[in-house]
Amino acid sequence: MVSCKSILVRTAIFLLFLLATFPAYGQRATVGINVGASSDQFGTLPQVTAADLGLDGQFILFPANKDGSPNIVVGGELRAPTDTSDHATEFAIFAGPHFPVRNFTFGFNVQIRKILMPHAEVSGTVLDRFNMELLEIPVVLKYKFGPAKRAYIEAQGQPEFTPRFKAHGPSLSGVPYPNFDYGYTVRGTVGYVVGKWYVKGSYENRIFKFVDNANNRYDIYNWRSNNLTGGIGLIF
Repeated sequence: MVSCKSILVRTAIFLLFLLATFPAYGQRATVGINVGASSDQFGTLPQVTAADLGLDGQFILFPANKDGSPNIVVGGELRAPTDTSDHATEFAIFAGPHFPVRNFTFGFNVQIRKILMPHAEVSGTVLDRFNMELLEIPVVLKYKFGPAKRAYIEAQGQPEFTPRFKAHGPSLSGVPYPNFDYGYTVRGTVGYVVGKWYVKGSYENRIFKFVDNANNRYDIYNWRSNNLTGGIGLIF
């Protein structure tokens, strides 16, 4: 399994590369750090909670024009839990059109996400899980309000599609993939801008449900996750 430190470094380099490569086009960019807690439950195993660290950033590659064209936004994010034995590490990159209309912005992202799954321990037996690679298309809705429109609320949501499974160890050689049933992710964010800085708080709920059969022993892939974070960042 790739270490959290390695993923953190790669994601930071990716975000810095985006900001450095397109300074002429990016009219507005953000980079921030998030700290919080993730609560995860797999199948009938006990729910566990751990602190995690997040890094995210995005910028407007091509700004909207008066003819109604959208902002083209590009970015990425990382989540690195303090306890990787019970919680997933994940990172994502995305791009998509965002249409500004007065105080509103609406659009969607085309997003690739990789999730490094923790192992499962059932009755003293350790079972490895396949890692997951996901194509996601979250719908994004943002509203600015208050003095100078510095406050904002944002909502994102999407159904999850069938993951691509990747083995990360020899113990999964020849093991059949679990059969995906359904899943979804919803996220809400509130924030406030102060000069070149911003603060924000986010809550996310995610569910993955797999078919209960021999490929999903003990329901170890059925996953309910709640993530609550607070963050601070810079606006360029």
